[in-house]
Amino acid sequence: MKAADQSALFRLLPSVDELLRTEAVEPLAALYGRAAVAEAARAVLDALRAKIAAGRLDADALGRLRPTFYELIERQAGQSQQSSLRRVINATGVLIHTNLGRAPLSRAAVERIAEVATGYSNLEFDLTRGERGRRDEHAQRLFAQLFAREGLPETATLVVNNNAAAVLLALSALAQGPDAEGSGEVVVSRGELVEIGGSFRIPEIMQRSGAILREVGTTNRTRVADYEKAINERTRLLLRVHRSNFEIVGFTEQPALAELVDLGRRHNLPVVEDLGSGALVELERFGISGEPNVYGSLRAGVSLVTYSGDKLLGGPQAGLVSGDPALVARLRKHPLFRALRVDKLCYAALEATLLAYLRQDFGSLPLLRMMALTAADIECRCRALAEKLAGSAPRLNVKIVAAQSVIGGGAAPGKSLPSAALSLACEGRSASELAERLRTAPTPIIARVEEECVLLDLRTVEESEDACLAETLTAITPA
Repeated sequence: MKAADQSALFRLLPSVDELLRTEAVEPLAALYGRAAVAEAARAVLDALRAKIAAGRLDADALGRLRPTFYELIERQAGQSQQSSLRRVINATGVLIHTNLGRAPLSRAAVERIAEVATGYSNLEFDLTRGERGRRDEHAQRLFAQLFAREGLPETATLVVNNNAAAVLLALSALAQGPDAEGSGEVVVSRGELVEIGGSFRIPEIMQRSGAILREVGTTNRTRVADYEKAINERTRLLLRVHRSNFEIVGFTEQPALAELVDLGRRHNLPVVEDLGSGALVELERFGISGEPNVYGSLRAGVSLVTYSGDKLLGGPQAGLVSGDPALVARLRKHPLFRALRVDKLCYAALEATLLAYLRQDFGSLPLLRMMALTAADIECRCRALAEKLAGSAPRLNVKIVAAQSVIGGGAAPGKSLPSAALSLACEGRSASELAERLRTAPTPIIARVEEECVLLDLRTVEESEDACLAETLTAITPA
């Protein structure tokens, strides 16, 4: 296209002001705001200018587009104001999926958030005494009841914004000696220097805390004697890190937690355990063996245990520190605690979650409910969906296959739960194309692709979402 022709086409484009003055655009300004509509109009015009400059838009095509300017601006304005954080359907079979927001909250937790968020609350106000209170009391009283029910000695609990923060706070507060002169040493096994999600590494967290890392043992074998040899006048604590996202098998050795606790007591050193995905139930009831829980760590005599709120606990994102009340008090007094503390919404959701544990109403917690499903339960739902799709999406090849769900979120590595899944293949579309269509649907559906088939593991799909699965698959499948 000649430069003169392009200039003529550019002149045919209206200005932003012209578009904003048109009667058709006025309702959009009332809906989205005048500034947003002006930005949308500018974006539409810029896109048209780019097409003209690239020679992909002639006078005839531009003439046909002019009547659609209103629709183009409306679409652009709507997209610019659409929420980017959206609800999705998790059909991957990964229960604690970090990329998908980890554990879903219970209905009671959501209702408590709404109740507390829409007005004022007694977050830091003691209603009995009529004076300032402490925000962590809202969770502390419930944790105390849970631990007392398990026959554990008096235990305090502190809440921060995630487990990495809990570890950072514990090390920052305890790595200093009683005289607060210089940084102290923290003894940890080389086999526990793990990297957690987002490339956060335990050694780096320890470095940020000001603690001096003292590695002992080897990657695969560490004995209690290795810890004892490393203890000196600068040692402040012994650290145990649960290898929550991988396994070491074969020629391995690790001291029992009770051995480490006994060593700590003999040298008057606290033992801190980073449990990661700490559970408040025995996972054996769901067929998962070998995964430690918070009760077991405290029962073994650990001084402090840190764990997450939004993993196996099934609550909101939080980092929890439970253990010796005197040590928890030291953490609470540390300046870093204020920077890491959580807000009223987290406490509201955490309270509702802990109340479910106190009532032993495990079925109300989505994560535990999903874990409790049997393969037969899931297969029954797969069959119902397959029958529905046979009539509404005949070009979709649907099979029911055995599957293995995983806990995820750095919990129970190498363990899985038997499940059932829909295996989908579509005429005229590859598996990756079908997965993309599901992912970009009005209600996004996240699936797995294996052996040129799309797999939908229904363990992580709420039964109430089955109808949306069927409607979406019908809509994206060629007629």
